[in-house]
Amino acid sequence: MRLSEQLRLRLEAPATAPPLEADLPDLRADATVYAAVLMAITDRPEPGMLLTVRHENLRTHAGQIAFPGGRLDPGEDAVAGALREAQEELGLDPASAEIVGTLADYRTVTGYVITPVIAVVPADPALQPHEPEVADWFEAPLAFLLDPANQLRRTALLHGVERHYHEIPWQGRRIWGATAAIIVNLSRRLQWS
Repeated sequence: MRLSEQLRLRLEAPATAPPLEADLPDLRADATVYAAVLMAITDRPEPGMLLTVRHENLRTHAGQIAFPGGRLDPGEDAVAGALREAQEELGLDPASAEIVGTLADYRTVTGYVITPVIAVVPADPALQPHEPEVADWFEAPLAFLLDPANQLRRTALLHGVERHYHEIPWQGRRIWGATAAIIVNLSRRLQWS
């Protein structure tokens, strides 16, 4: 069975756990900026997931690991927005991405309502990062990312309030915040083993 078919079947199965959301309801209530990210999964025997490293000089989330994505343009749906952003940030050809589905929206404490779009992409896509925004990109093993043993729960203070978040360390890289939470949601949704 093709990877895209396996993913679709798992997404169609009933969810067994609720999705995570940022844990400060008062801040989440203010989330009004609609955005989408592309969860690009490589089509290989041991699939991986494409992630970007944001430039250190960016105004927000500088140096953080993220999915390709961003704000939706007026009249744009989540799938179109995620594909456009992946093309702008990584040079990923939208025609090479087979859309599998979406996850529940994730509301961030920074005011975003993010729709994660799941797609299967070729094993070795020809990518060219957009230098002003993307410092680097990498592919992490999907099985590693989706393994709950690698999804560490952390605590920090934000605006004087204790906040919980997830972190997934991989080969010296720190995947955390909304990106890690969305990965945890995918793991829960797929019930990956």
